[in-house]
Amino acid sequence: MIAIIDYGMGNIHSVKKALESLGAKTQIAQKASDIASSDKVVLPGVGAFDDAMLELEKKGLIGALLTHIKNKKYFLGICLGMQILFEESQEAKKAKGLGVLKGSVKKFSGAGGLKVPHMGWNQLKIRGLSPTTEGNLINKGTVPVLCPLFKDVPDESYVYFCHSYYPAPENKSVIAATTEYGINFASVVWQGNVFGVQFHPEKSQDTGIRILKNFVTL
Repeated sequence: MIAIIDYGMGNIHSVKKALESLGAKTQIAQKASDIASSDKVVLPGVGAFDDAMLELEKKGLIGALLTHIKNKKYFLGICLGMQILFEESQEAKKAKGLGVLKGSVKKFSGAGGLKVPHMGWNQLKIRGLSPTTEGNLINKGTVPVLCPLFKDVPDESYVYFCHSYYPAPENKSVIAATTEYGINFASVVWQGNVFGVQFHPEKSQDTGIRILKNFVTL
């Protein structure tokens, strides 16, 4: 069973529909017991960092999410749901993140005339497939391991983005893919049972469906 967290911060129904098209059993989760009874969790999200953390706290879901992750169950954060995994965000006035991953979330500067938010189709440079990504990652000398979400996903595949902020992991080894938009930012992170994607797989056509399928079959 995959729990899709409903905390009022995203179009959960498109995520649900995409997962169910792949044969996954899903439930919309609004309470801690829904998370506890699930094998996997998907945390979608569109909106503001402060609001998201406040809603998760109001619903009593933060402890359940952290327990789920601590118990080595699979977790996928999408867009804002990925950013929440980090310690803090430049967008937030008060709230701290879950702190599952060390690092912060930063705002695009808009330098060079780039539009903010970053919206539309862009490419993934996949660690383990892309020489460009390997050159940009700091942990040179380590053997790149392909993130399980990228099974049968070609390097430089296009996916759909809509965001003004991007994650900046402290530990570069958690970066599974990068994307170029003025800077080379972490568009996918992976640490053990925890996955995060900055793009929207449910809106990313065949590539997004393949990535979701890989999550379903973990």
